Parts: sequence; structure tokens; C-alpha cells
Amino acid sequence: MKKTKFSITGMTCSACQAHVEKAVQNLEGVSSVNVNLLQNFMQTEYDEVKVSAEKIISAVEKAGYGASEIEEKAFHRKKSDGSEELKNMKRRLIYSVCFLIPLFYICMGHMLGLPVPKIISGSENLMIYALTQLLLTVPIIGLNFHFFRNGFKNIIHRSPNMDSLIALGAAASFLYSVYGTYMTAYFIGRGDAVAAHSYIMNLYYESCGMILTLITVGKYLEAKSKRKTSDAVNKLMNLAPKTAIILRDGKETEIPASELTAGNIFLLKAGAIVPCDGTIIEGSCSVDQSALTGESIPIDKSEGDILMSASVSVGGFVKCRCDRPEKDSTLSKIIALVEEASASKAPIARLADKISGVFVPIVIGISIVSAFIWIMVTGSFAAALKAAVSVLVISCPCSLGLATPTAIMVGTGKGAQNGILIKSAESLEMAHIITTVVLDKTGTCTEGKPKLSGIITDEISEKELLTIAGSLEINSSHPLAKPIVEYCEENKITLLPCIDYKETAGGGLSGIVNGNKILIGNHRLMEQENIDISNLLHKTEKAAENGEIPLYMASNGAAIGIITAADPVKSTSKEAIDSFKSLGIKTIMLTGDNSKTAEAIRKELDIDEVRAELLPADKTTIIRDLQDSGQHVAMIGDGVNDAPALAAADVGIAIGAGQDIAIESADIVLMKSDLRDGVESIRLSKAVIRNVKQNLFWALIYNTLGIPLAAGLFYPILHWQLNPMFGAAAMSLSSVCVVTNALRLNFFKTSKNNGKTSLSNEISQRKEVNTMKKTIYIDGMMCSHCTGMVTKVLNAIDGVSAEVSLENKCAYIELSKDVPDNLLIKTVTDAGYEVKSME
Repeated sequence: MKKTKFSITGMTCSACQAHVEKAVQNLEGVSSVNVNLLQNFMQTEYDEVKVSAEKIISAVEKAGYGASEIEEKAFHRKKSDGSEELKNMKRRLIYSVCFLIPLFYICMGHMLGLPVPKIISGSENLMIYALTQLLLTVPIIGLNFHFFRNGFKNIIHRSPNMDSLIALGAAASFLYSVYGTYMTAYFIGRGDAVAAHSYIMNLYYESCGMILTLITVGKYLEAKSKRKTSDAVNKLMNLAPKTAIILRDGKETEIPASELTAGNIFLLKAGAIVPCDGTIIEGSCSVDQSALTGESIPIDKSEGDILMSASVSVGGFVKCRCDRPEKDSTLSKIIALVEEASASKAPIARLADKISGVFVPIVIGISIVSAFIWIMVTGSFAAALKAAVSVLVISCPCSLGLATPTAIMVGTGKGAQNGILIKSAESLEMAHIITTVVLDKTGTCTEGKPKLSGIITDEISEKELLTIAGSLEINSSHPLAKPIVEYCEENKITLLPCIDYKETAGGGLSGIVNGNKILIGNHRLMEQENIDISNLLHKTEKAAENGEIPLYMASNGAAIGIITAADPVKSTSKEAIDSFKSLGIKTIMLTGDNSKTAEAIRKELDIDEVRAELLPADKTTIIRDLQDSGQHVAMIGDGVNDAPALAAADVGIAIGAGQDIAIESADIVLMKSDLRDGVESIRLSKAVIRNVKQNLFWALIYNTLGIPLAAGLFYPILHWQLNPMFGAAAMSLSSVCVVTNALRLNFFKTSKNNGKTSLSNEISQRKEVNTMKKTIYIDGMMCSHCTGMVTKVLNAIDGVSAEVSLENKCAYIELSKDVPDNLLIKTVTDAGYEVKSME
């Protein structure tokens, strides 16, 4: 199956979106198609053997729209922000208003008691009055002729859309007015002033012009609002640097960042942006990864550490090796995930899609029936036309179609800004109904970086035990292997060759060291191999009760000792568990560790339930059982070892560093190893779905009340009959209101810091409270390069630790010794910036 994106032109509303999807979905070999009305593109998955991109494009064109394949490039591809289209729309709007104002004045001035030129007033000037209106209306029609072109074209293709409703309403008003103009001239020529005056009073030129202009006003405001929904993606694209400095033949050479290839050596200086994913091979630096992870405190990096693209160096100088070039980098994958999530459809959107697919034909039908009833009841064609046109122009399929995608797009973008990557709209919707969260222990609730905490031997020395253990563990990638190997290296313990090495998932290791068959693992492995560990069990009880993990060792079928390791609980895990409980969500921890160790962690974090001594497959079984009991389950794990459980859960949440964003089994990826972000992903889901429901409610209510009002249903009781001009204004405002409501999601604040991104708060949590703190407010900082420079010069002062916030335009200073204020001010000023004040 091949996934391809196509740019779609000519779409104006959700009915267009439904027609395009239907046209492509009907092709043999197409397995899925998602059309994004906001960004005017279509993502299609299809079998290349059965259907080609050319056939898909042809199907879209036959449906009455344009299509072209999008060439995937790196970040410097042209962004489809609609700037040129918006500029043209604004120009059309200004010219339309220039013609509409005199037209409206001529038509309505006398009703408002305003002075009207004598040449267009009085019964003797009826034709001048009518022709002046006609001449002012024609330019408005010409400026907005695309409504007629697209609208009638889609009627011909039997796929009427919002433009069709506008075109029919405006055309009916204009043609009837032209007819009235001719009839006025006819009766004037025959001296029947009364008949001529009756026609002149039922001209609707101003309605035609007002309808087209007000719809353009609404479209302009809607387009401006919709641009803001894609700000998150555009901001991510803007994070990528345009150039990179590489070493070529021993010389520094500046090249476009897109030309970096794997293996290139590039230089990263203070203030520079990392152009790709790479590994430091020389030097050290401090990098700000906040754009990708939301973590505002810079992180120290040294030789061997990995740098993520779009991180900013705030100090230091390093040489790096390019591991993944720009198009395959972390930033590129984040952008792809956000775009795909925006293009995908939430289940809640299916109702709106079904309604939109039949909405326009039903409205046209209601319009015709309304006109027929008005003629039958009143005998007035003018009244019938007024009702029919009002029904056409007040009906708004756009608000229905925009209700879900706008909220999804803003929500996924907001998640990305906070280091929460949501892969699909479906997972975003499902997260809001989660009732149980299943947690992996290692790396999720705990740091995932165990430390050697104890050695218990039986008949052999500690050094011999560690030699044997290290000789096996050096071959393993398990988290418990690293502390053992590191301890051996630190204590200069020489390791021995290991042959016949084997690793049992959820059990342990085996191999032959120095001619002896060695086993290292948990209680279950020892039982499976019939190793008697009864004399060691009592020695591990206290360690297990303290949350330490015991590893039993055996040689040639006999137990020889125990190594214990402690994996400290993350400082944020307790807060996350409490937050889950405040949302009414049950927490269950699953682990392969022994039950006593697991119970100690459970008590420390106040987790509702724990299941211990599990194999990886057991986790999947437990999740299935929970689902069968009616629970909606989210699984939070490391995204690799827990892949089956992540896939089995209703929502799989992978927790880990940015290098793990491509984990296929997870629905949501947390860029930081912070369990609190799992809570925030659920809170964000609840906020987005609440916003979607609000949008759908108001869109449905608007159409439910507006269409009957326009048709005249309330006329017999209240004598209300809607003017087409007010209908057009209401239609425009409905779409604008839906998009504006979705944009409120930009104000979503994480509860981790009560909605405030205060660097000073985070610093105070991480450093000693007995230091002196100051805040310097700085003018002139415009970008991350500026903050990098200010950070560098301030930190160069002895006794100064500084963190600089571009958002708050200030530097948060901690002094471990007395430093004069004038020195701090002079340092910032010498760097080229102005100090406004200091606290």
C-alpha cells in the first residue's frame, strides 16, 4: 500500500469534502482517503497495482475539483498558508464594498430618511433608479463570479455545495430584478405608472450584492481564522535552520541544512540551531529542547550524547556527526505526525459527514417547497422568491464540516507544543473516555536507570560474583544490565568471555563463563531451571520491601548469590498518579519484578492496583480482560518492550525521549519521560472533544432554527420573514464562530505548572533554596539566538547561574556569591541588549 498526499483545489465547504472523498473512495484499490478541508489536501492509501495517482486525480477532476500530487520535501517546502488567496480575497472584498455602499444607499436611503439625489427619485426617474442599481450590482457579481462558476459547475456534476446555494440565491435575486427592470420599462412605455411602481418596489439588486459581499466577508474572516489553526505546524517548520556549518577537508563550510547527509560532521556553536539529529563526537554544550519537548530548562550534553534537530545551543561548542538528515529527523517526524493527525477523522465527525453529504440537496428542496407554498398561499412571486433565497443563503454546511477538523487541528498542534504527539484524531477522541490507565513500572513510574544497591554471596567472593555477572550482562540491553557493567568498569573488574549466551524475555540470562553454566534472573527463572534458592529468599525480603530488585545467580545448577538494584521512583510520578485519580481514572501498575518490590512502589505512589512477576504477553492478556469487563484502557509504557500491550490498549501512550516518536504501536507519544504528560494528553482530549461538541451543537442549532425561519415557518404566528441579506450575514458568522471557538483551545494550559511557563519556578524546584535570586528584564531579545547569547555571557560570570526566557523577556538569575548589580547590567548591555529593570 502506498500513502500519497494530493493538493485539492475548488473546495469551499464540507459538502465539497464529502464529494471528493466519495469520488476517490469508490475507486478500486483505494483503502482509505481523508480530505482536509482546512489545508485543502487529501491523504490517500491505495494499491499501486490496482490504481494509480493519475486515476485518483482524474476521479477528483470528474467530481468537479482540481488535484495534484504533493511532492514531499523537507522543511523548506512552500507552506500552504493561503497568503496569496487571502490577499486576493481581501482585494475583492474592498472593491465589493465600494460598489455595495452606494447601491445600498440608493435602495435604502429613502427608507432611512436620508437625502437621495433627485435624478433617481420620483416616478419620472424609475428607470434611472433601476438601471443605476443594475450597473452597481454587475461589478459585484464580476468580482465574486467564482461563486457562480464553482456553484453551477458542481450542480452540473450533481455534487452541489455551499457555492451552489450562494449562486442559486444570488442569481435568483439578480435575474428576478432584471425581469422587474424590464417590466418597469414595459409599463412606463404604456403609461401605467402604478404597475411600473409595483415592480420597482420588488427589485432585489441590493440583496444580490449584499449576499455576495457578506459571504465574502465571512469567507475572509473564516480564512484568517483557519490560518491560525495551522500555526503550530508552521511554527514547527520555522524551527529548522536554513544552513549548517560542516567540516569539509578540514575547513568550515556553510551549506543548506537540507544538503546534510548521514555521516557529515557539523559544528554547533552557542546560539546555533541543531540542523539534524546527530551525535556529539567532541566537546560539550547546553541545549534548549523546549520547542520539541516543552522542557524549558536547558540540558547539558557531552561526547556520545544525542542532539535532536531544532534544539538550540545556549552555550558551549561541539562537533557532531549527522545520524539522520533533515528529512528523516525528529522534527520532520513530529511535523508529519501533527499533519497526519490533523488530516485524520475522529469517529465523532462521521455524523457531520453524513449530514453534509445530503445537506445541500435537502436545502435546495426546502427552498423550492417554500417558494411553492408562498405562491400558493399569498399569490406573490416576490414573497416566494424572498423565502426561497433566504433559505438558500442562510443554510450553512460549512459550520458542520468545520466543527470537528478545526478543533482536532488546534488540539494536536497544542499537544505538539507541549511535547505530546497525537497520531490520529481517533486516538485523541478515545482518550477522553479512558477509565483505567495501565502503567509499566521501569522507565515509566521509575527513572529506568537502576543503580547497584547490594551484593549477597554464598561461598564465593563479591569480586568473583561480579566478574561472572558482568561477563553475561555486558551482552544484554536490559536496564538492569547497565549498572552491573558500570560497577565492574568503575572497580576495574576484568570480564571474561561468554559463550552460548541466551536471553529469556521476562526471565533472565544464561551462558557459559569460564566453563561454568551461569544463570542470572528472577525467581521464576530459578524455579524453571529447578535451582534451589530457599537459603537466599530470606535475605532478599528486606531489599524487596524497600523497592529493590533482586537478581538471583546460579552456577552449574546451584545458587551462588544475589545482586540487588534500586530503580528510584521519578519525582513527578506521585503527582501524575494523584492527577489520574482526580480525573476519576483507576491506575494499575504491571511489572515483571517480584511482588514485594512491586508492592513497595505501589505504596509509595499510591497506585490502586499492582500485578507483578509478569511476562510481556501477560500484560496484553490483562488489558484484554479489563476491556472485556467494560473498561476503556490506556497503556503507558516505553513504546518498545511494551509494544504488544500498547497496541492492545484502547489508547497506547509511549513515554520516552524524542528518538522514540516513530513507535508504530503507540497512539500518543510523550516526548519527555514525564508521566504527568500522560495526564495532560487525557485532559487535552477532554478539552478538544468538549470543543467539538460545542461546535456541532451550535452548527446544528443554527441550521435547525435558521432554515425554518427563512422558509417562513414562523410567519403565521409571529409575522417573521427573514430578509436574504440578514440570512447571508448569519451564514457567514456561523462559520466564523465555529472556527473562533476552536481557536480557544490555544488557551489550553497544562496543570503541571498551573498554566504558567515560569522558568524561575522550575529553577527553584531544581536548585537549592539558599541561593540569592534576581530577575533582569531585558529589551531587544528577538529569537533563540538572542537568548543563547545572553545566557552565555551571564553564565560566564563567576557565581552566576542564569536561565533566559524569550517569552517573558527576562533572565532568571541565581547567585551563589555576591555579584554587583551593575556588573550584571553591564554584561547584558555589552552583549547588545538593554536592561529595563531588575528585581
